[in-house]
Amino acid sequence: MGKSLAEAYPVARRTFEEANDVLGYDLARICWEGPSDELMSTTTCQPAMLTFSLAAYRVAKEHEIAGDVVLGHSLGEYSALVAVDSLRFDEALRLVSERAEAATEVSRAVPGSMAALLGLSDTDVEALCEEAGDVWPANYNCPGQVVASGRRRAVERLLDLAKTRGIKARLLDVDGAFHSSVMAPATDRLRDALASVRVSSPTLPFLSATSVAVERGERIRSILTAQLTAPVKFTQTVRAAREMGADRFVEFGPRRVLTGLVRRIHSDVETVHFGEPEDLPALAALASR
Repeated sequence: MGKSLAEAYPVARRTFEEANDVLGYDLARICWEGPSDELMSTTTCQPAMLTFSLAAYRVAKEHEIAGDVVLGHSLGEYSALVAVDSLRFDEALRLVSERAEAATEVSRAVPGSMAALLGLSDTDVEALCEEAGDVWPANYNCPGQVVASGRRRAVERLLDLAKTRGIKARLLDVDGAFHSSVMAPATDRLRDALASVRVSSPTLPFLSATSVAVERGERIRSILTAQLTAPVKFTQTVRAAREMGADRFVEFGPRRVLTGLVRRIHSDVETVHFGEPEDLPALAALASR
C-alpha cells in the first residue's frame, strides 16, 4: 500500500518517512511489505490510511491540482483537516493513534461488530436496529447501503432478523462497534488528546460528515470527539457538497471505495480515484475541465 506512489514521487516518500519518525516504528515497511494482519489492525491501519491519503494529496498538490471543499469518511476527516492546514500532520498522526488505541481498549472490554444492510431505506434500517436493540446506524454510505454497529450479540440479532425477512446483510471484518454509543468510554481520552493540539482555521471549507455542515475553529475539536459515537452521514454530506456546487469528486486513498459511493449518491457528478502513479493523468484531466 503506497509503495509505487513513494517510488514515483519524492514528496510521497517523505510523507511516509515523516510518519515513521513521528510514530517511532517503520509504518512504511508495514504498508509496503505487510504482514497484512499487522497492517489491518486498528492501531496500525488508522495511521497508515492517514499517511497514504495525505501522501497522495501532496502529490496532487505538487502538480497544482486543488479543490474547493474537503470532506472525509470517518478517519478521512483527519486527512481532510491536514490537507487544509487545520491540523498538523505530526499531531494528526498522534491523534489517530490515540483514537485507535482508545477504540481498541473499548472493543476489548465490550465486544462489538458491524454489519452492512443492503437495499433498505435509511428509515427502514433505523427501525430494524431499534427492533434488534443495542445496535445503531453507523455509516450512511449511499442510498441502499447503511452499516449498523453495536454489541456483538445485538448485531447477531440484527443479522438474524434480516435473514428471516429476506434482507441482504453481511457481517463486516472489523473488531469493534465503531460510530456507536458503545465507543462512549473512548471519548474522554480523545478529548484530552485534542485539547493539546492546535486547530487552525481550514484554508478551504471543511464539510463534516458528522454534522453535515461546514465546520471551523474550535468546533472542529468537538466534531472529532463526537465522531467516535456519531454516525458517518456520508450520503447527506455528499448531497450537501453537491448543493454547494461540487460536481467533481476526487478520492485519495488505496482503494476506489468512496468514488463508487459518490456515484450512487449523485449519478451526474464526475469522480476519480488517486492512489497510484497511473491515476495521475485521469486526475489532471478532471482538474483541467
